[in-house]
Amino acid sequence: MTGQRLNEFPLGAKMMLVAIGLAMLAGCATRPSPDVLNPVHLPVHLNASLQSDEAASSRVNVLAATNRNPDTARGGFGSAWADNLTYEQYAFSVPPNRKDTAITYPTSRPDPERQFAVIQRKQLPKDAFVEEALRSTQSDGTVGIFVHGYNYSYQEALFRTAQIAADANIPGSPILFSWPSAAAVAGYVADRDAALSSRSDLDSLVTSLSASGKVKRIILFGHSMGGFLVMETVRQLKLQHRDDVIDKLAVILAAPDIDIDVFRSQLKDIGRMPIPISLLVSKDDRALVASSFIAGERARVGRLDIDDPVIREAALKERLRVIDITSIQASDGLGHDRYASLAKFGAQLASFESGRRSSAGDVGAYVFDAAGAAVASPFRLAGRVVGSQ
Repeated sequence: MTGQRLNEFPLGAKMMLVAIGLAMLAGCATRPSPDVLNPVHLPVHLNASLQSDEAASSRVNVLAATNRNPDTARGGFGSAWADNLTYEQYAFSVPPNRKDTAITYPTSRPDPERQFAVIQRKQLPKDAFVEEALRSTQSDGTVGIFVHGYNYSYQEALFRTAQIAADANIPGSPILFSWPSAAAVAGYVADRDAALSSRSDLDSLVTSLSASGKVKRIILFGHSMGGFLVMETVRQLKLQHRDDVIDKLAVILAAPDIDIDVFRSQLKDIGRMPIPISLLVSKDDRALVASSFIAGERARVGRLDIDDPVIREAALKERLRVIDITSIQASDGLGHDRYASLAKFGAQLASFESGRRSSAGDVGAYVFDAAGAAVASPFRLAGRVVGSQ
């Protein structure tokens, strides 16, 4: 824009900007139906290979907890809020020659050479779900939870979690928490309400896992509006005086769609966490430009400019890690899904352009150099960054 604020435009121009913004935030061109959740039957030779010890890169397991209402007619989950959480366990067949973060959904005739596919699906009672999660805890006691953003269906969030797990070769089963997004371009305000209404359910999931002494660290990774839900959940835990839970949390927010003043208020209530919050930001994130327009041109946390001395000073003061990941190529054309590409970089921490490597105690503002750096995945990012704490 040329310095004009949104409220200076006539009504027609405002509506056009909002429409453009919502379209930019949409993120998904071809939307998969709940049919992709139905397990496929693979050829005998492929099914046998997935059971072998060498099949780690061809099969991934995902646990999912959702407060969406079950869609019994279609076999998936809708956008209405359920009274209780539903817990599921999935196994995926992963195509061997996929490109970066691309997800090709199964068709009526699944092709495991080109498409992700569900090969096992099972609903679990809560106790069995927690047992599976504990069984999947990494050797250092880490478990990871992914919270998706605006305009995601259950199946889209589930396949994205599988893609991240596959590209990062994550041991065990990452956990998806799927809240009742409307999965619609025009559902931005409804999604914000749904995210707020999901705080207690995410709180319940995190608290259930933290109760085990086997769990030493819970990586709570929120993307976009999912980052808003994560922060609200941590704030709720703090107001409940659940420091025993908070002490285990490693919070990572990727492209967080959070108003900066709201974020300041959340930080004030939460206080300094034992493990510093990590923010993955990009000042050229055009989806968050649209989000800012919709909110009356209020700045979003995911577009923080680390070249600004005020931002660098605030990161140190608030004990935050603000990492600019602009150098990572996005696949959505908007610069909003860079987090999904982190998995392909390998197992080391980022080699920042400042010449420093992040360690457990580092806070402040950094630049991620994709050309010479490596961060394994959203789940391993926190595990590596805070590994010695």
